[in-house]
Order: sequence, then C-alpha cells, then structure tokens
Amino acid sequence: MNYVNGQRSTVNGNCSQQSTVNGQRAVGAVISSLALLTVLPSSRLAAQAGTIAITGGTIYPVSGPRIANGTVVIQNGRITAVGANVAVPAGAMRVDATGKWITPGFIHANANAGLGVAGLNGQQEGGVQGDVNPSFNPAEGIDPAAIGIPIARTGGVTGAVLVPGGSFLPGQAPAVNYAGERLDDMLVQRSAAMILDLSDNSRAAGGGSRAGTMARVRRLFDDALEYARRRPDFQRDAIQPLSAPAKELEALLPMLRGEIPLAVVAHRRIDIENALRLKGEYRLRMVLLSGVEGWQVAKEIAAAKVPVVLEPNRDIPSFDGLGARLDNATLLREAGVDVVIAQGDPGGERNLRYAAGNAVRNGMSWDDALRAITALPAATFGFTDYGTLEAGKVANLVVWSADPFEFSSVAEKVYVRGRELPLRTRETELRDKYRTLPLP
Repeated sequence: MNYVNGQRSTVNGNCSQQSTVNGQRAVGAVISSLALLTVLPSSRLAAQAGTIAITGGTIYPVSGPRIANGTVVIQNGRITAVGANVAVPAGAMRVDATGKWITPGFIHANANAGLGVAGLNGQQEGGVQGDVNPSFNPAEGIDPAAIGIPIARTGGVTGAVLVPGGSFLPGQAPAVNYAGERLDDMLVQRSAAMILDLSDNSRAAGGGSRAGTMARVRRLFDDALEYARRRPDFQRDAIQPLSAPAKELEALLPMLRGEIPLAVVAHRRIDIENALRLKGEYRLRMVLLSGVEGWQVAKEIAAAKVPVVLEPNRDIPSFDGLGARLDNATLLREAGVDVVIAQGDPGGERNLRYAAGNAVRNGMSWDDALRAITALPAATFGFTDYGTLEAGKVANLVVWSADPFEFSSVAEKVYVRGRELPLRTRETELRDKYRTLPLP
C-alpha cells in the first residue's frame, strides 16, 4: 500500500474498481473512448506534476549496481535523486514499492506501435512507395491514440525508435515516448537514424545483385556530397545529372556528416561486411539492424565499434541468414560488441522483455540484457537523457512485481516523464466487458 495525503491506495492503481488477471490488478471503470486508453486527461497530468518518491524497492539503475531498499525521487518530469539513503522531500507523494523491482522504462529500437492500427498489414503508416526515400520521416503518421501504445506500456516499454518500412533507403527513424496527447508531446528526436537496407529485400535496387546495390549506394552518397559542395552550380543546372532529387540528397547530408547514425539492415555475413566497408569509406556513425550472422564476424564488428540491434529469438535459417542461432547476442557480447535487443514482431512491442529473457537463457548476462533494452538503445540513437535511473535523467521508469524477464511478472506502475500512466488497454476493456456474460 502507499499513502498520499493520508489516503490509502494500492501500488497497482488508484481506482475504486479492480480486477485480477495473471496477478495484475487492472484499473476499473470501463471507458468507451479508445483515445482515453492512450493519454491521460490534462487535469490528471497536472495533478502528478509535483514531487514523487518511490520508496522501499530494489532499484536497477543500469548506470550502477542495484540498490536494495532504495528511493527514487521525481520532480518536474526528471529524476532528482536515487539511492539507499535519500531523504524524501516534504510534501512528496510517496509510493511504497517494498518487495518490488524498479527499472528504467524499456526502449524498443525497432518498433511500429503508433504507426497505424495495432501493427496490422494494410494499416501501416511507416512507409511510402519507391526505393530512394531518405527524406521520408513517418513522424507525422504517428497516432498518439493508437491502441498499440498502451499495450506496449503494459510490457514496460516507455519509448521506441520507429523504423520505416520499405526496401533500400526507406527513410528516417524518429524516437518517441509512448505517452502524450499530441505528436509534439511524444517526440524525443525527429530523426534518430537514417535507414539503409542491404538485405535480399534490396537486391532489386541494384539490378538484382548485391554488388549493384552497393554501387548505387556509393553513387547516392557521392552525389549528395557533390550536391552539398556545388549547390550554386546545381541551381544553375551547371552540374551533371545526379542520381536522386535534391531533397533526397539533402536528407542524406546529416548522416554523411555524422550527425545521425546510418542504421543498416544486414542479415548475412556478406551484407554486414559490406556495411562495414561503407562505414570506413565514408567515416559514418553506423548501427547494424538484425545481424543474423553477426556472430561470424563479431571481432570485425567490435573493432569497427558498431552496435548491433538484433532479435535474439530469431533462429530459423533462411536464404537471407542461414547462420541464425539463438546465442548470437551472447557471442557478440563476448567479442565486445554493444548489443541492443529489439524483437521486431508487429504489434508485439510489449514482448520486448521476453526477448531479453530469452537472451539470458541463451548465455547473455542479466545485466547486459537489461542494458540492451534501456541504456544502450538510448545511447546508440542519441537520446542520452533516457535509459538509466540517475539524477538529471528523464523519469521514465517501471515498478515491477518481480524480475521483469520472468513471464509471470507484471508492470505495476509505469511512469513516462514523471507521470504515472494507466495500465488500461483495449484488451483489458474487452476482457472486463465480456468477463461475465448474461444468462441465455
């Protein structure tokens, strides 16, 4: 229990009606509007704008060792103190987390919740036609009221990198918080990465051959740099024809200048090696997406200091990754590679913690798995105010019933920017509606 101004409330919620599913208490009072499933009313948000002290739990800050019987103090959306002997400010709202686990909110680095309806095919907002679209950014296709957002939060996912769909150069990936009434409330970084696909999916972009695809990449990158050097000549039409429209070449420049990373989809060893060549030739900041056969070139990836965003549950061989194996993450970590976990199941963002748990099952350390869904995705994609529990960081955190990688554990409280969000979803609404059926 916790006490606020003398009033008793449960750690699982502050509503008068409660029900129990898999050990988790869900907020009662069925609401008909789907929009209310995603966002809190402004009055509720304002009410939580004061100081909050979460006390008595075991804290896993990621930036340091675990803290038993610790306290996290939140004020104005940021963490102001974390530790075992932290004084609780006068007037703070106390949340008793005795016996609970407290972690940073998880960051899904290959998500689509918010882009369309529940990740369903044909209902996506994450891609456009054509294969050279570096200027495309799906940010304005994000729906803050999408039903997949609160579902993701039930799995402790408080933020995400939304990777656009499509082949070759599909566009830019924005980073978001999974809370807010408007797009501007959600956006953390409008362009966290430029996406390049070097997998089988993009062979057609090079005329049917990987060699042709690589040649086309180099032509586009060279033309973008030439365009930047000779804008006046381009405007006078005093330059040879370029391989893409000016707006597409312009969009490549922040990546070529190293301001944002190039995130390369590469499954096979040959694709990974091709990506590393591009990094060296153009001195790029780079991230590998997928890296199914990354374990075969782990030393080379580590030497290039390239993080890998992978799916630890991907072990079914295909012609675009015959070397798939469940301990890929473990072997990469042992070689010194920074591994980010992001199981890319459409509509399945809440299952990120299970992917991390499976990585642990296959040899990855528990601490590395937690870092792979918190601090590392934040650092990899450049929003370093997130991902750890320490003073000054944005207060995205989760109070768990137990180890978050255990199937039976549940998120009991979720905070985004210091505001507690309901764990009510369309699924719980339907569950409660049909729990008791009328007699025939």
